[in-house]
This record gives sequence, structure tokens and C-alpha cells, in this order.
Amino acid sequence: MITSWQVGTAAEAIAAAQFARCGWDVSVQYGANQPEYDLIAASGERMLKVSVKGSQDGGWGLTQSYLSDANYHGAVDAWLKKHSNKTVFCLVQFKGVSIDELPRIYLATPTEIASWLKVAAAGRGDTILYEEHKWTSRAQAAGTIDKIPDDWKFSKERLNQLAE
Repeated sequence: MITSWQVGTAAEAIAAAQFARCGWDVSVQYGANQPEYDLIAASGERMLKVSVKGSQDGGWGLTQSYLSDANYHGAVDAWLKKHSNKTVFCLVQFKGVSIDELPRIYLATPTEIASWLKVAAAGRGDTILYEEHKWTSRAQAAGTIDKIPDDWKFSKERLNQLAE
């Protein structure tokens, strides 16, 4: 296992490389991070603020700091208010990926993520965006599987769709 700082650094570098591979210009922040984004990607007149989240355990914890009284939907709503419609999340997953492979990468808007988090755990909602999670018999959502949409996978088509 590598540290969370190393996961974040690797995720940002890979995200920047993928945007560049798609022909986008990438500007990476210098100094202290902005609260909403880690890099800017631009192609012609199109521009995206990109918040990069790396993971090595299969999920991205996003809304737990907003959770109060087990109100998962309220936590999601509070998290969503902190993001503009120009922000795109680039989710980088290292779990089960060998050093000679690219990690799995996804692109999603805050609204898409919020919607997904609210239907997770059989509708109870969750604070963690899981790549794929099978709920065990001890959970309220026992027997269900949460899996993020395949159409979130990083591709030129997905990037262009989000930039429109």
C-alpha cells in the first residue's frame, strides 16, 4: 500500500496525462490546492475544472464530512452545493491494477455523483462512491450490488460529452 498523498499525486499525474492524450491543454495548480479543483483542462473554447480523486481500495469517500444524524441524502445535498456545474470529477482507481497497467479512470459531474450516492445502499444513500460494492447480509442493502455506470469510463467521447 502506498500513502494517500502518493495515491493523490499519482492520480493527478495520470489524469493530466489522459486529458493531454485526448488533445486537451492541461494546467496543473502550483502551491496550495484550490478547494474545488486540482487542474484545468481546455480544448479551444471549452474549459473544465477537474477535481481528481484517487483510490486504492475500490471507493472514493466524498460526503462523510457532511453526514449528520445518518442523513445520507442531506450529506449528499450539502456536498453538491459546494461544486459548480463547470466542475468534473476524474476518479482514478488503483485497486487490483499492476504497475504495468493504467488504472481505471472515470469522469462524472457532481450532479451525476450525487444522484448515484442517493440511490446507493438500496436507496438509503451512502457517503462513499464505490466502483463496485456487494452488500453483505449484515447491511440494510443486503444482496444488492452498487456499481458506477459504465458510461462514466474515461474516453474521448465521454470527455467531449461533459465539455458540451
